[in-house]
Order: sequence, then structure tokens, then C-alpha cells
Amino acid sequence: MVSTKKVVLHFPREAAERPVVCELALRFGLTFNILRASISPHHEGLMVLEIIGENAKNEEGLQYLQEKGVEIQPLSQDIKKNDQLCIDCGSCLGVCPTSALYMNKASYRVIFEESKCIACELCVLACPTRAMEALF
Repeated sequence: MVSTKKVVLHFPREAAERPVVCELALRFGLTFNILRASISPHHEGLMVLEIIGENAKNEEGLQYLQEKGVEIQPLSQDIKKNDQLCIDCGSCLGVCPTSALYMNKASYRVIFEESKCIACELCVLACPTRAMEALF
């Protein structure tokens, strides 16, 4: 069965210097979409990646990355909405390119659907109360 996973990859310096992500396509036949990527001054890397492929191949590919020293987290662990701080003003709604944030018409509450999030962080910048957080 084909599935899609969104993950955050943290590369140590040693792994950031090798094309380990390309191996996902070459070795495991996976398709990937790089949603975000950066390398720090110390050459550690961070990448938000959407991986598409057969369930077993997805797991094999992620296992391969871990063996190469890459730390993997589900994207849902890295973008958070703090309901205690959110005042449901809707400032984040207009900037979200994937509609991961939307207004519940019955309750007038802002809802965050993590599975649609691409970690662009536009909501973090738009939120006046800092209820949206990027933890990576």
C-alpha cells in the first residue's frame, strides 16, 4: 500500500556532506518532496521531507537514514498549536498555503490539521499571541 509520510530530518555534520536523501530514490524507489531545507554554519542540516512510497519501502528508507546518523522525527512533533495561547483570531488562516489551519464554523475555533502542514512557518510569523510554534 502506498503511503505518504512527512518527517523532519536532522543531519549531523558527517551525514550533511553525503547525498543520503538521494539514496531514498535510488535504493528504495521512493519519491520525495523537499518541503524545507537548511544547513547551519556548523554544517548540521535540517530537512522537512515528504516521502511517498510503499509502506515497507518507506520504513526501509527511514531505517537507512537512521543508520547513516540522521535523526528522524514526524513533522507533527515539530509544528504545534498551543490552545491555551490561541485567541482564535484567524490571523494564521490567510497565510497557510495548505489550509492546515481553518476555522470551525460551528465553534468559531481555529483548528490545526497537522497532516496538511508543510512546516512553512508562516503561521508562526502571523500569530499575535505566539500560539503557533516551530520546535525545530
